[in-house]
Amino acid sequence: MEQRKYPRFPVQFRSSFSSTNLVGGEGKVLDLSVRGCRVSSSVEVLPGTALELKIHANDQGPPIHVDQAVVRWCRATQFGLEFMSLQPGDWARLQHLVKGLELEPYRRAEAEETTTA
Repeated sequence: MEQRKYPRFPVQFRSSFSSTNLVGGEGKVLDLSVRGCRVSSSVEVLPGTALELKIHANDQGPPIHVDQAVVRWCRATQFGLEFMSLQPGDWARLQHLVKGLELEPYRRAEAEETTTA
Protein backbone atom coordinates (compact mmCIF):
# COMPACT_ATOMS: atom_id res chain seq x y z
CA MET A 1 0.00 0.00 0.00
CA GLU A 2 1.28 3.45 -0.94
CA GLN A 3 2.27 5.70 1.95
CA ARG A 4 1.69 9.37 1.23
CA LYS A 5 4.37 11.81 2.28
CA TYR A 6 1.76 14.50 3.07
CA PRO A 7 -1.66 13.74 4.57
CA ARG A 8 -4.72 14.55 2.47
CA PHE A 9 -7.88 16.00 3.95
CA PRO A 10 -11.41 15.63 2.60
CA VAL A 11 -12.84 18.92 1.30
CA GLN A 12 -15.36 20.13 -1.25
CA PHE A 13 -13.99 23.31 -2.80
CA ARG A 14 -14.98 24.72 -6.17
CA SER A 15 -12.05 24.88 -8.60
CA SER A 16 -11.19 25.96 -12.11
CA PHE A 17 -8.29 24.82 -14.25
CA SER A 18 -6.74 25.48 -17.62
CA SER A 19 -3.86 24.41 -19.80
CA THR A 20 -2.64 26.46 -22.74
CA ASN A 21 -4.58 25.37 -25.83
CA LEU A 22 -5.27 21.89 -24.41
CA VAL A 23 -8.03 21.80 -21.83
CA GLY A 24 -9.93 23.94 -19.38
CA GLY A 25 -12.89 23.64 -17.10
CA GLU A 26 -14.32 23.58 -13.63
CA GLY A 27 -14.40 20.94 -10.99
CA LYS A 28 -14.52 20.19 -7.31
CA VAL A 29 -11.45 19.59 -5.15
CA LEU A 30 -12.33 16.49 -3.10
CA ASP A 31 -9.19 16.11 -1.04
CA LEU A 32 -6.25 18.37 -0.44
CA SER A 33 -2.69 18.32 0.84
CA VAL A 34 0.14 20.85 0.68
CA ARG A 35 1.53 19.02 -2.36
CA GLY A 36 -1.55 18.03 -4.35
CA CYS A 37 -5.24 17.32 -4.60
CA ARG A 38 -7.91 15.15 -6.19
CA VAL A 39 -10.38 16.86 -8.52
CA SER A 40 -13.76 15.69 -9.78
CA SER A 41 -14.75 17.15 -13.15
CA SER A 42 -16.67 16.27 -16.29
CA VAL A 43 -13.68 17.51 -18.30
CA GLU A 44 -11.27 14.77 -19.36
CA VAL A 45 -7.59 15.38 -18.69
CA LEU A 46 -4.63 13.14 -19.42
CA PRO A 47 -1.73 12.18 -17.15
CA GLY A 48 1.26 14.43 -17.70
CA THR A 49 -0.83 17.50 -18.56
CA ALA A 50 0.37 20.70 -16.87
CA LEU A 51 -2.51 22.79 -15.53
CA GLU A 52 -3.03 26.13 -13.87
CA LEU A 53 -5.45 25.64 -10.95
CA LYS A 54 -7.56 27.98 -8.84
CA ILE A 55 -8.98 26.64 -5.59
CA HIS A 56 -11.97 28.56 -4.24
CA ALA A 57 -11.55 27.54 -0.60
CA ASN A 58 -14.19 29.95 0.69
CA ASP A 59 -16.49 32.66 -0.56
CA GLN A 60 -14.39 35.47 0.90
CA GLY A 61 -11.15 36.49 -0.70
CA PRO A 62 -9.44 35.41 -3.88
CA PRO A 63 -8.88 31.76 -4.80
CA ILE A 64 -5.59 30.04 -4.08
CA HIS A 65 -3.73 30.10 -7.37
CA VAL A 66 -1.48 27.16 -8.27
CA ASP A 67 0.72 28.34 -11.15
CA GLN A 68 1.52 24.81 -12.28
CA ALA A 69 0.14 21.42 -11.29
CA VAL A 70 0.76 18.17 -13.16
CA VAL A 71 -1.90 15.51 -13.67
CA ARG A 72 -0.49 12.29 -12.18
CA TRP A 73 -3.48 10.00 -12.73
CA CYS A 74 -7.04 10.03 -14.06
CA ARG A 75 -9.97 7.66 -13.52
CA ALA A 76 -13.46 8.23 -14.90
CA THR A 77 -14.43 11.74 -13.71
CA GLN A 78 -11.54 12.29 -11.28
CA PHE A 79 -7.86 13.14 -11.55
CA GLY A 80 -4.96 13.67 -9.19
CA LEU A 81 -2.72 16.72 -9.30
CA GLU A 82 0.76 17.32 -7.93
CA PHE A 83 1.45 20.98 -7.20
CA MET A 84 4.69 22.12 -8.85
CA SER A 85 4.75 25.89 -8.32
CA LEU A 86 2.86 28.55 -6.38
CA GLN A 87 3.66 32.17 -5.60
CA PRO A 88 4.84 32.72 -2.00
CA GLY A 89 1.54 34.31 -0.90
CA ASP A 90 -0.56 31.48 -2.33
CA TRP A 91 1.85 28.91 -0.86
CA ALA A 92 1.40 30.49 2.60
CA ARG A 93 -2.40 30.50 2.21
CA LEU A 94 -2.40 26.84 1.13
CA GLN A 95 -0.25 25.83 4.11
CA HIS A 96 -2.53 27.80 6.48
CA LEU A 97 -5.65 26.17 4.98
CA VAL A 98 -4.24 22.63 5.24
CA LYS A 99 -3.05 23.25 8.82
CA GLY A 100 -6.59 24.35 9.69
CA LEU A 101 -7.99 21.15 8.16
CA GLU A 102 -5.49 19.12 10.17
CA LEU A 103 -6.56 20.80 13.43
CA GLU A 104 -10.32 20.67 12.70
CA PRO A 105 -11.07 17.38 14.56
CA TYR A 106 -9.30 18.70 17.66
CA ARG A 107 -11.17 22.01 17.50
CA ARG A 108 -14.47 20.16 17.20
CA ALA A 109 -13.63 17.95 20.19
CA GLU A 110 -12.69 21.02 22.27
CA ALA A 111 -15.94 22.76 21.31
CA GLU A 112 -17.96 19.69 22.32
CA GLU A 113 -16.16 19.52 25.68
CA THR A 114 -16.91 23.16 26.48
CA THR A 115 -20.60 22.82 25.57
CA THR A 116 -21.05 19.71 27.74
CA ALA A 117 -19.10 21.05 30.70
